[in-house]
Amino acid sequence: MSLARIKHIVLVLSGKGGVGKSSITTQLALSLSLSGHSVGVLDVDLTGPSMPRMFNIEDAKVTQAPGGWLPVPVHVANPEKGVGELRCMSLGFLLRGRGDAVVWRGPKKTAMIRQFLSDVLWGEMDYLLIDTPPGTSDEHISLAETLLKEAKPGQLAGAVIVTTPQAVATADVKKELNFCVKTRIPVIGVIENMAGFVCPNCAECTDIFGKGGGQVMAKDFDVPFLGRIPIDPQFVMLIETGRRPEYPQGTVINGEDFSKALQKGSGSSTGEVTKEASLLAEKYRGCSLEPIFREITQDIVTAVE
Repeated sequence: MSLARIKHIVLVLSGKGGVGKSSITTQLALSLSLSGHSVGVLDVDLTGPSMPRMFNIEDAKVTQAPGGWLPVPVHVANPEKGVGELRCMSLGFLLRGRGDAVVWRGPKKTAMIRQFLSDVLWGEMDYLLIDTPPGTSDEHISLAETLLKEAKPGQLAGAVIVTTPQAVATADVKKELNFCVKTRIPVIGVIENMAGFVCPNCAECTDIFGKGGGQVMAKDFDVPFLGRIPIDPQFVMLIETGRRPEYPQGTVINGEDFSKALQKGSGSSTGEVTKEASLLAEKYRGCSLEPIFREITQDIVTAVE
């Protein structure tokens, strides 16, 4: 299996669509990379592959090599800055256009996922994050069966479960936790996404969807709660335009004033909107969500190593 030299495999799961799995996967990958780990991201959401867009590498093409495919580099390692390499593989790289629809039945999806797991040449890597579609369908069953059969003992670190605070979301995500129980996939923890909205024009973070649903669900299933992630339009702007995040003075998130600390060291200039040569990961250092994900990834690393 092409995953043989990967130390830890982490699934990002949710029983409901639209809760931000791809956003969470992107930020976990950036945060792990900024901690010096080498990271791969495998996008198995075959009908909605979004990781190429999240990493701003939509125009990249997969290279065929003897024995399989080479994943697309997001950035190379920079030991001087303590940044590990980051690479990505997605069906999105194999489609002719962004709007092309993938109209496949279950057996073809299953075959594609098994090919991704066997034919992508990741090489030696610390972490592989697998971004999955919502639900507990053919893709999930194929993924779980293949990993549990082929992975070395302890290599499948477990799953990070993503939910939003509302009861309608947690009700669906509970099914994903039960899926993990039935397939014997360890649960690393639960992340409550969209837990608040960071206003780009003032200093407030408002709980527009409520709060605490993910934490209560984690307690009910006796699994770790990893943290709450607010909606930050500056992160969306970073992904969409490449602009470094900028915040009004006094922006408070989770009770902490991030703007002073982040603006001091961000190195950003007013009006910067171009995609300069610096890494996406380095721009992400200026995002209010980076300190939150830094703590989350530290907890994940501690749990799996």
